This record gives sequence, structure tokens and C-alpha cells, in this order.
Amino acid sequence: MKSLKEKLKTIRFEFASDILNEKIISKSPVVQFEKWMQEAMKVKVNEPNAMTLATTSSDGFADARIVLLRDFSTKGFSFFSNYNSIKAREIRLNKKACLNFFWAEMHRQVRIKGVVTKLSSRSADVYFASRPRESQIAAWASHQSEELNSRSELDERYRAYEKEFKGKKVHRPKHWGGYNLKPVYFEFWQGQTNRLHDRIVYELSGKNKWILKRLNP
Repeated sequence: MKSLKEKLKTIRFEFASDILNEKIISKSPVVQFEKWMQEAMKVKVNEPNAMTLATTSSDGFADARIVLLRDFSTKGFSFFSNYNSIKAREIRLNKKACLNFFWAEMHRQVRIKGVVTKLSSRSADVYFASRPRESQIAAWASHQSEELNSRSELDERYRAYEKEFKGKKVHRPKHWGGYNLKPVYFEFWQGQTNRLHDRIVYELSGKNKWILKRLNP
């Protein structure tokens, strides 16, 4: 039987997709993203709004984790988190970040670079109110990214907040809210045979116009 390391060297999936043609792709990267997102939802991609958020730590290391896209428009791509989390601390140090969507079922990937800013308190309140009650209470119970002595400590804190908010509306904690990444760069990747993948890039020019070009795979 092959060892795990030998297997890792031979794992290979051969992509087969329609050519991503820059002559018919939308001139707007946001419109093109919307089209791909709709197609991902149509074929029932598992959590199509799951995206990798890459930031930079204070010591210069790249850092990444999965967050969920909650809204997007020409103004940016939004997600929500604890303002005391590691990601939040890193965003305060360096507002330049990157998002990455990978839809394996469709052999597609979208990479988006941009600058992150906080959403308004009103936007955070509206979204928080739409969350399941259990998730609202969890936002109070979790001291995100801080060291935790045991799972039971977290469970006890959750039960304490359940008791505190019993019969009451759970309001948004001040340490929880939203972020918006304003894009300056998009890359749409479409897997192809022989590793000759399609890569179409949109870059924002100084005149605030999107410049479209193709990259080698």
C-alpha cells in the first residue's frame, strides 16, 4: 500500500470546463461574480458564500481563515465578526486583505483583493437581528481568539447568557459587527484540461475603471 506522502504526490483531478472567454465575460467584475455565485447556488455548491479571508499578522506572517459572505455590491463584499478577534486585530494593523472563493464542484475560483473598513452600527444591528437566537447568544458568550481553559467554561458562559436574556431580545454586543472589503483586484479562475487553466483579471485603474486582462495559468 502506498504511503500517505506517495499518495499526496499522485492525487490529481483533470478539469474539463467551457473556455472562459474574455470577449464575452462581463465588463464589470461584480456582475461577473454575481453570475458565478448564482450558478454556484443553482448547482447546490456546499456553502457557496464560504470564503477564505487572508490578512497579515503584526510579525508579517500571512494569516487566513474561512468566513461567510453576507452581502456584496459595487461598494464591496461584507462579512461579520468579533471586533476583538485575531482577524479584527490584523485588519486594524493592515486594512489590505484578500478574499478567495473556491467552488470545487464547478472547477472555479475567485480571488478578490481590497481594502477593509468597518460597516456602520446600523448595518451590524440589522444583520445581528436576523441571526438565529442561539448565534446571537454565542456572540456574547465567546471571547473570540482568547485562550480558553476548557470547553465547559464556554458552555457555562453560554448558559449564563441564555439565563440573562431569557424572555428578552438579544441586542448586539458592542464588540461584534461587520466589515466591508472594497475591491481593487479580481481574478476569475476556471479549471481546464492539461492544467491550462483560464485566469481572467480585473484591475482598478487610477481613473476608477476596470482593466481586464488574461494571465498565464
